[in-house]
Amino acid sequence: MRTKSIIQRLGSVLLVGTGLALVAFFFVGLSDTGAKNGEDPGGFGVPKVGARQEPEKGTTEGPGDETLTLTIPKMDRIEDDAVPDAAGDDEAALKEHAAIHLEGTGFPWEDGANVYLAGHRLGYPGTDSFLAFWDQNALEKGDEIFVTDSEGTEYTYRVYEEFVTGPTDLSVTKPVPGKDVLTLQTCTLPDYEKRLITRAELVEEAQVA
Repeated sequence: MRTKSIIQRLGSVLLVGTGLALVAFFFVGLSDTGAKNGEDPGGFGVPKVGARQEPEKGTTEGPGDETLTLTIPKMDRIEDDAVPDAAGDDEAALKEHAAIHLEGTGFPWEDGANVYLAGHRLGYPGTDSFLAFWDQNALEKGDEIFVTDSEGTEYTYRVYEEFVTGPTDLSVTKPVPGKDVLTLQTCTLPDYEKRLITRAELVEEAQVA
């Protein structure tokens, strides 16, 4: 009986130890792996856009400060987050913010724009990137996304599609004919090999500040 009790206790200790190891691996090991970006398809996979997308004629001139503010009610960690304009391989910007606006893509004040925002699924513990876009997959058709520019104009987008694409697919950064859209990107789980894309269409524009 005593031997059986000892075995049971050892089993419990092993289970607890294994559980703690898995938690540590998730929050430290995987977050570091998922945070990498670059040409490696196993990295974060933010595309690198070349020439700046030209806005349509008649587009309103935007603010001098191109920083955006992002709020997504359906996503737990995205509320009034500053989103800078940055290149896809700017890991410092990706690490220090919940998301970046991909340099070379459109802005909300431009007609026919594809406003492309990318954020880490796991990111770096202790930074704004940590788990920022973890629940992007929870977004559904009809959910709203709010983007505010530095002059206080709020743009409301409504989700209309979600899909997965490869890390070298640049087509998702291009304008969508006949629409003003916002595109969210994060990596897929558990292998980070592809990109999860959520796309929303502009439905309202209002001055809020």
